[in-house]
Amino acid sequence: MDRPKPKPKPKIDHSQDSPGLAARRIAAEILEAVLLRGRPLDEQLEGHSGLAGLPDRDRALARQLIGTVLRRLGTLRHLLMQFLKKGPPANAPRVEAALLIGAAQILWLDVPDHAAVDLAVRSVQADFRAKHFAGLVNAVLRRVTKEGPAFLAKIDPADFDMPPWLLQRWQRIYGVDTARAIARANGHEPALDLTVKAEPESWAAQLQGTVLPTGTVRAVAQGRISLLPGFFEGAWWVQDAAAALPAKLFGNVRGKRIADLCAAPGGKTMQLAHAGAQVTAVDRSETRLVRVRDNLQRVGLQAETVAADATQWSAEPSVSESFDGVLLDAPCSSTGTIRRHPDVPWIKQEEDITALVPLQQSLLDHATSLVKIGGTLVYCVCSLEPEEGIDQVTAFLARNPAFRRQPIAASEVGGLSELLTADGDLRSLPCHLANADPRLSGLDGFYAARLERLS
Repeated sequence: MDRPKPKPKPKIDHSQDSPGLAARRIAAEILEAVLLRGRPLDEQLEGHSGLAGLPDRDRALARQLIGTVLRRLGTLRHLLMQFLKKGPPANAPRVEAALLIGAAQILWLDVPDHAAVDLAVRSVQADFRAKHFAGLVNAVLRRVTKEGPAFLAKIDPADFDMPPWLLQRWQRIYGVDTARAIARANGHEPALDLTVKAEPESWAAQLQGTVLPTGTVRAVAQGRISLLPGFFEGAWWVQDAAAALPAKLFGNVRGKRIADLCAAPGGKTMQLAHAGAQVTAVDRSETRLVRVRDNLQRVGLQAETVAADATQWSAEPSVSESFDGVLLDAPCSSTGTIRRHPDVPWIKQEEDITALVPLQQSLLDHATSLVKIGGTLVYCVCSLEPEEGIDQVTAFLARNPAFRRQPIAASEVGGLSELLTADGDLRSLPCHLANADPRLSGLDGFYAARLERLS
């Protein structure tokens, strides 16, 4: 007697019954967009509808997975190649993403090994191009659990976690030891840096953080920033400690007119407004200016906002109404922000370093027309590259004899003399401000020069 054929099992949406699977699937999708298509990470995080729909815990997990993989990408790929002699299959990108995410969990995150392996296998089984490689993923990750920790103990991540062209460039500029220190610093997830309006010690205590020598409150916070004490009261805003330094180089700005060029997202505008300046924040993107206005409203500060091209914008033709100060935070390669933007080294090429140099020059030259005699121009970039920093200022001073460098004193940067160059410019590095706890270490890489108009 023939037995009836069993009914086909219904397909199961594992994102509904497997905790964390949806977060891993979305993390894989975002990683593929960054690594295969060169899309900026921030753009993917803000624009992925699935990420926004996850519960808070899963959304945080997805971000942690993405950040860990990108910070340790070179090491992860080097390790996986020990078990994949031909590399991951080119026609199934989900395989590499699943391997990277699974290995990152096994080696660095508080996830049981068996769960990391199982969820990686499920993620490739759900992808029609990758499902045939589920057995491969399972076998490779099981070897990672057994052999990975010992393998990592024998290597220095500084040798792998920056693209070779970028590490070699930093070695030429800063020397081998400093370049490797920068690379190691970029491998650690940064703390939450806050610029507070008042009582930094009190806010540090409430947020279980510390007050840095520069006045920034640094905390190791979990969860949504908007749920932290002081957010809705407008007591502080998020701003890396190094990014908070250029606005301080104007000294006492109470009652002075300051133009903040390329102002979004508005941290420096808020600093200047809080210090009593009459600020005009200029940015070419109206969309980004909406964020500036929202931030100003939340913290209870006021500033004029103007959507305009800063290479052409002028406030008033009258010299008497020129600005006491102009802050130009110019667009750049952003190689100083890799701690916070770990996609940067993987979506840029060496030729991208000089791509924005002509724009920076145009912005600087036009800024001279906005500064009154005796006024101050502060030029800064969140880049480690001399072409965008010191070389720009050297060339600017050579063609603009009406300006001279006004050296920065250590007292203006919290007494941290290591942040100053021999010429008196600001030069912070990710490996500066070391701490025994890596979570409390480091700064963004910033360059800033203070220039005074003489005539």
